[in-house]
Amino acid sequence: MNSIFLLALLFLVFGAQLQLLPGSCNFDNGTCGYTSDPVYAKWTRNREGRFITADSSFMDGMEKAVLVSPVLEILDWSCLRLVYQITGAGSLQVHQRQEGDNFDYTLWSVDKPSDSWLIASIDLRNTSNTYQLLMEGQPRKETGSSVALFEIHIVPGYCIECNFEEHHLCGYSNHWNPNVNWYVGGSLARDPQSNLPDDHTMNNQRGHYMYVDSVYAKHFQEVAKLTSAMTTTPVSGCLSFYYQRDQERGNIFSVFTRDTLGHYEEIWRPEVYATISWRLVNVDIKAPHPLEVVFEVAFNSARGGYVAIDDISFSPEFCHTETEPLVDPSIANCDFEKDLCHYHRERVASKVWNWVTVKPNAYRIGDHTTGTGSFLLVNTYFTLWYGYMGRLHGPFLPGNHKYCLRFYYALHGFRSVDNALMIYIYDENNVAQEKVWSLTETTREIWTKVDITYTKPMTTKVVFVSICQNFWDCPLLALDDIRVAIGDCRIPAGPVPGECDFETGDCGYTQEKTDSGDWLRVQGQTPTSYTGPRGDHTTGVGYFMYIEASLMRPGHTARMLSTDLRGSMEPHCLIFYYHMYGSGTGILSVLLRRGDTHREALLWRRHGEQSISWMRAMLDYMCDCRHQIVFEAIRGPSIRSDIAVDDIVIKKGPCTAGWYSRTSLNLKIGITHISLLTHCMLSKNPNQLSVT
Repeated sequence: MNSIFLLALLFLVFGAQLQLLPGSCNFDNGTCGYTSDPVYAKWTRNREGRFITADSSFMDGMEKAVLVSPVLEILDWSCLRLVYQITGAGSLQVHQRQEGDNFDYTLWSVDKPSDSWLIASIDLRNTSNTYQLLMEGQPRKETGSSVALFEIHIVPGYCIECNFEEHHLCGYSNHWNPNVNWYVGGSLARDPQSNLPDDHTMNNQRGHYMYVDSVYAKHFQEVAKLTSAMTTTPVSGCLSFYYQRDQERGNIFSVFTRDTLGHYEEIWRPEVYATISWRLVNVDIKAPHPLEVVFEVAFNSARGGYVAIDDISFSPEFCHTETEPLVDPSIANCDFEKDLCHYHRERVASKVWNWVTVKPNAYRIGDHTTGTGSFLLVNTYFTLWYGYMGRLHGPFLPGNHKYCLRFYYALHGFRSVDNALMIYIYDENNVAQEKVWSLTETTREIWTKVDITYTKPMTTKVVFVSICQNFWDCPLLALDDIRVAIGDCRIPAGPVPGECDFETGDCGYTQEKTDSGDWLRVQGQTPTSYTGPRGDHTTGVGYFMYIEASLMRPGHTARMLSTDLRGSMEPHCLIFYYHMYGSGTGILSVLLRRGDTHREALLWRRHGEQSISWMRAMLDYMCDCRHQIVFEAIRGPSIRSDIAVDDIVIKKGPCTAGWYSRTSLNLKIGITHISLLTHCMLSKNPNQLSVT
């Protein structure tokens, strides 16, 4: 209770200066329109007010409690400050529920217990739609476990901004050092003999700022770090702040950004060691990923002086007109379905890289994009000479950006892979600057994903190179689905609602309890020969879901259900990859289960062996009530009946018409059901839908 009293006292002192937006609540006089979702356990407000909890003692056997905000219409960028505490064991997640969408978008999560109140800073991006915020608390079953919320504050602007007038300091934290640290300065209680400045915000002694003083420095390069909270979304624009500095030469003051991988990048350092007043700094940030801002000061002695900062602000517009905006590298994307996009082959090697469409068979897999589409193939029988170097040139991209290059390759045959594929970065003069990747011995007949991060100061292009000294020693090599994005490939994008590649888990998909078989999450080749995939569709070496036919009897069924989908009047597109290879392959069906009646309608079905490749399926559907998507696999007459699925996506909006022309979907299912599913009503025939 001491920590609660301290927070409340500080809020009374400083809280009046806050500009709070709808959705803010301190739970003193009620819940401010927040309600517990009746489907789950209840949040309980304590008798004295002050906070609200999800306690393991009151969960009634349920796993979580969900607190739902009133409908919010905050169009501009804003920041959610959340004061919370996890006691014992549990987790807290914040979701955003957008109008007309089947899914809630996870904004932030934490699962570390604490013995005090902590603050989270969560960016709420500008939007044109209304939305609700969901606080999902999951205390563990152990006695004494709870998740508590003390304050929910929503303020205008970016979370990275701060004038240090509020008790929470906008989530900025000091990296503790035994001798030098950042402190709050500018209060009336400061030493009148001190040479520290007045606050910049209010231009008097009543305001506050952050400062670090060398008076306690004892060692060479004593470092103090003031770090912002990690942004929950990428930010790009102008970072502004005021500083005062009175330092001896040789001491350091600099500003860095730090990404989720822990990589630092210095973005600013002052040119002078002393200022007579507050100075404004404007520095551009170009970050395609979340980051922290770190203010770092290093002293060499106790006479090193001091540094003060105040009024940190951010604008999505760059400070300097000469700063190049973030580029769109999608010009370098290509799935080779229609042509070579912006890639070209050297004239002398035009017969080395061949644009082909291959019908999948026992000796050759299809393309990675759809299973029946087009891709590039090198070292084919159309090559007219035995020794060659084939280059495939990509489009030029601007320098001074970090790029993530992603592509898929597949090897065929059992010949040497030496120099079969290499990736070079070329400059504008067609001079190779660096070899960034080369192929090593790998699994054959599988599409394998490659991620490469690179950056160059000059304009560059990616060149795919294949060298074959002796035609008879070189394997067939396929290339497909090239993607280039701004950023580091190693920084995960985070989960996207409605998408599941099964790499880190089952994404909430569950088994039907009455099944006579099970969907299994596995990695690598399935154990029964001449059936099942050799690897997953996502990376070639990742995870997928499948039924193992040898563990089932003919006609046995395995059913896998999605999480509950809310339903809306908007059309949705279901995309997934399936693998049905084997002489005894049975049936794979996709059904829609209505939430209130559990009655089902057939959306899609395939029977028997389809291909040795992963195949893409896409279908439109619409349902305005709570529902689930069901993947049903029925084992065929023999053990060569493994059926697999991977990379499931349910996205808002209809599937584009162009996709249908390149898939094996039945158009009657893909288009007719758009209108029939609007009211989500079932007729007597379980395979047909009818309107009301």
